Amino acid sequence: IPELGHKYYLQFSTEDYRTGEDAGSCLATVLYPKKKSPPVVSIKCSHTKDQKEIQEEDNRLYQKIRHQTKPITGNNIPDSYGNIEPALEPVWALAVAGSSSIMWEKSTETLGYFLAQVKSVRQWIRKDDFIEFDYTILLHEIPTQEIISCHMRLTWLPGRPVKVKHFCASTSHGTDEGSGAESGSAAGGSAEKGANF
Repeated sequence: IPELGHKYYLQFSTEDYRTGEDAGSCLATVLYPKKKSPPVVSIKCSHTKDQKEIQEEDNRLYQKIRHQTKPITGNNIPDSYGNIEPALEPVWALAVAGSSSIMWEKSTETLGYFLAQVKSVRQWIRKDDFIEFDYTILLHEIPTQEIISCHMRLTWLPGRPVKVKHFCASTSHGTDEGSGAESGSAAGGSAEKGANF
């Protein structure tokens, strides 16, 4: 689109992250603006799971985390052999959800990201119903093959989008990048720059 950028139309299928089962199909448009800003995404999905089933899974995950007797901590998830301890699967699942909003914000037409590893995670005990974690995550940058380290603070309550604040140390692009409170949902969110933890 002259003066604006490139717009892509995509059709793709999705799968359940844990089980690998078919989770539905999506149609999306992605606009990469010429100015340096996150892509503009519009997405519509048909789901094979109903919303009640998704909410029940979210509640099971939430209850598992809430009923820990002490704060959850962990390092190197997955380990160097690709294994994840069953007790740490919930914090890995939340890291995947939270890091997706960072990857969306940092991605360009020529750079993409994958969550490579959770270097460390620590749960914060809160007085309200939200659960909160501090993560140090490693993102694999494609095609440069660089590993980018990011600090991510994630808060979540079932029925609401995951909220993420982050700060990434970027070696190849010269500056450090961060965001304010961002909702990690398929609909996207707005980022406020320069957040402090």
